[in-house]
Amino acid sequence: MIITTTPSLEGRPIGEYLGLVSGSAILGANVFRDIFASIRDLVGGRSAAYEEELGKAKQLALSDMEDQAQSLGADAIVGVDLDYETISFGSSNMLMVSASGTAVRLR
Repeated sequence: MIITTTPSLEGRPIGEYLGLVSGSAILGANVFRDIFASIRDLVGGRSAAYEEELGKAKQLALSDMEDQAQSLGADAIVGVDLDYETISFGSSNMLMVSASGTAVRLR
């Protein structure tokens, strides 16, 4: 399935708009990763552990969205938007990624 952030596909006309589809993923971050990420915040640098978790969450959200589109008979999803959030519950953090777009059938 074609998934794009653009509102159309060059050379592939849209025949039918099937509706909004979305997917989301919320992953818990490990306590030790939180501690090391806090240290990195103080000294600077990238947190590979968080980047890896965000990558996993992104793939899960996109997969969820694609499953919805397939159930509608879509060939593609256009206008995809990805949103990233950190949700805190006391001393722990959750990483949330949501994806939404428009499922379409191509001509």
